[in-house]
Amino acid sequence: MAKKRSKKPQHGKSRHQKVRSSLDVPQRLEHGKKRSKNRKRNSVFRGRGSSRPSSRGSDPSHLGRNLRKPLNTLLRFRKRSISPHKSFRRSYREDYVRETNVPGMMYHVFATFRILFKNWKLFLPLLIIAVMMNAVFVGIMDENNYSEFQDVLDETSAQVSGGDIGNVAKAGLLLISTITTGGLSGESSEAAMVFGVIIFLIIWLTTIFLLRHRLAEHEVKLRDGLYNAMAPLISSFLVFVVAVLQCIPIFFLMIALSAAVQTEFLATPFYALVFFIFAALMILISAYLLSGTLMAFVAVSAPGLYPMKAIRTASELMMGRRVRFVLRLICLIIVVAIMWVVVMLPIIVFDLWMKTFEWTSGIPFVPICLTVMMCFTCIYVTAYLYMYYRWMLKS
Repeated sequence: MAKKRSKKPQHGKSRHQKVRSSLDVPQRLEHGKKRSKNRKRNSVFRGRGSSRPSSRGSDPSHLGRNLRKPLNTLLRFRKRSISPHKSFRRSYREDYVRETNVPGMMYHVFATFRILFKNWKLFLPLLIIAVMMNAVFVGIMDENNYSEFQDVLDETSAQVSGGDIGNVAKAGLLLISTITTGGLSGESSEAAMVFGVIIFLIIWLTTIFLLRHRLAEHEVKLRDGLYNAMAPLISSFLVFVVAVLQCIPIFFLMIALSAAVQTEFLATPFYALVFFIFAALMILISAYLLSGTLMAFVAVSAPGLYPMKAIRTASELMMGRRVRFVLRLICLIIVVAIMWVVVMLPIIVFDLWMKTFEWTSGIPFVPICLTVMMCFTCIYVTAYLYMYYRWMLKS
């Protein structure tokens, strides 16, 4: 009589292992797929603050899993599709407060100057090309218009202070009046504005291309930047269109302000307070939207990145960092203003002294310097924002 084969004890085996051992190969594969699906379902996010352990393997039947399947699918979809501040779901602080390990503001300012002056062989020819393009396609300020500014300022100073105003104060007033009245360019037609936008995009993309390769320690020439950096030109222009659309609240505010001034709506203190609150809300809306779009200008310069994807990526990158970015922009505005005063004020004073000679009366010295400063400001702002973008990606 044949002895019966003694069964080995299966202590320590789980229910899934017992079921698996009693199946053939095709059934084992199918059983393994079901187990992996159940494992993914049970590992779905269960809710904020939940410390319940996973119930995988504790149910004696599949009833609990089948009941949890619709809820887990819904939670997985909501977790993937909802981001802070973009839905009616509450945003928790730990979701939108993000650490930004970037250098300080003063280091940022001087690091931008340092990298531009260190690579002056690249950026000086770019500055010269930008000035020439601006002079040809947009035009510089006419010397006759600048002389009219001087004459009006001389008449005003003679009426107010008896003509005792100094050259430094006169130069400062000339600089402020020239910038605020839009006298930097010779023409203000629609064609000149379009050419100005295109020239700005060329400066922007070329500067980013050169900085990207120089920070990566690659050998690059200005010719490479001018030929290869124009690939995302249309994408950058579309991002610029989106930025203009995001400025609609500010445009609407300007229209409302002009109407309020003409109708004396602001004469009443209560109405003035209401208008101030309205103006603050419009500015905040545009500032919130533009903070991400400015970073999208930098992000869209990457090869193969489409405009809307760049805007979404930049918006996610700026989530929880917009206040810090706005502070950087305020610092940038202050630095640019100081740079213009330090550079242009002595130039205007020197031009006032030169105009005492008759043979120098027709030389457009100040208009050319204003154009050069405007192009250099575009290069500096581009480098400033691009360096901050790289630091945020690393943080």
